[in-house]
Amino acid sequence: MRRWHGILLLALLCLAGAARAHETLPAALTLQERGPGRWDLTLRIPSAQGQPPALRPRLPAHCAALPAPGERQLAAARQLDWRGVACRLAPGDTIAVDGLAATQIDLLLRIVPADGGPVLSQLLRPRAPAWALPAATQAAPPARAYFGLGIEHILGGTDHLLFVLALLLLVRRALLPLLRTVTAFTLAHSVTLAAAALGLVQLPGAPVDAAIALSIVFVARELLRPAPGLAARRPWLVALAFGLLHGFGFAGALAELGLPAGEIPLALALFNLGVEAGQLLFLAAVLLAWQALSRWRKTWPQWATPAPAYALGAVSSAWLLQRLALL
Repeated sequence: MRRWHGILLLALLCLAGAARAHETLPAALTLQERGPGRWDLTLRIPSAQGQPPALRPRLPAHCAALPAPGERQLAAARQLDWRGVACRLAPGDTIAVDGLAATQIDLLLRIVPADGGPVLSQLLRPRAPAWALPAATQAAPPARAYFGLGIEHILGGTDHLLFVLALLLLVRRALLPLLRTVTAFTLAHSVTLAAAALGLVQLPGAPVDAAIALSIVFVARELLRPAPGLAARRPWLVALAFGLLHGFGFAGALAELGLPAGEIPLALALFNLGVEAGQLLFLAAVLLAWQALSRWRKTWPQWATPAPAYALGAVSSAWLLQRLALL
């Protein structure tokens, strides 16, 4: 494990964002046209970290003012509904979400016309909370938004990344075990992501989040064993078992979007590809960082060797206690 103690620096960088794990679950705003110039608006705001942020859609000035919304609380989101809003949308009109700039979450905007035309889809961000509708010939397909959402969800999900980091520390530098471990994790969370997003299996979000934190505690404890345990000898088995659990965490991002059944297969495939692309980017960054730090590995102090495992265990234990309190 000495050759991996340089990874401590990377772990500490990841821990800097620890308090914001899972705040990257996206919000979703859907405009469904019910008739010519009549729209139903549905806004879902994630509440995984407590009180959801105050968001409100803003239509072009020529549209009717939004009435008081209907409101209901879902398992992991607050939903606001506006029915029958009069608005003649045209290319160049701007749709914005007030309050998004003050958050750290993204929002998937979907505009569904009544005439069966193409669904417009755009990912709004805190730094860009408005979008001007493109001409029909310039309309971007929703595919890009779902793929980008998958990348951002994994790169912003600190707990998922720390579990991957823990697996790397467990496998150490051996290439073949690393490939087996990453493949097992990918296959496992892909299976449960698909099952959950398609509605075949459902688990409440709060216990899943607590169990994800527990999975990092478990691997951190395995890293501190004086003699290699089962996890060190069969890391792919740990990745497979806990990957099934992490898949339910990934599914939360898609479930709160309220996608129509016809869009779920495409959204699921592209979101999962985005998750895998983001995971590969993270793995590449970790390996490059280790390579850059390798020249100092002989002078690294002895106490630094177990430090990454202790750091991983400390932050994941804090997450576990925090999430248990929310059950």
